[in-house]
Amino acid sequence: MAVGWSRDEAVQEQIDATVDSALELAKSRLPHGESLTHCAECEDPVPEARRKALPGVRYCVRCQSEHEKKLKAEALYNRRGSKDSQLK
Repeated sequence: MAVGWSRDEAVQEQIDATVDSALELAKSRLPHGESLTHCAECEDPVPEARRKALPGVRYCVRCQSEHEKKLKAEALYNRRGSKDSQLK
């Protein structure tokens, strides 16, 4: 069901675009390469178990948590643009 001047498929296309962009963002944030032995932020040692579990890890758990909080705060945006979604 289309609303206003949009085509019938427009709503589904918007949903697909949102999901695709979220997947690309998640893939881009995955660590890759060789893990660091010490945190890139605070220089604390990164435990071997963490390095084995997450190849390419660059941060200790504490710094990774802080880094993710900052990324989450920056990533919040309104893609829909309707008045209802702006009021939330």
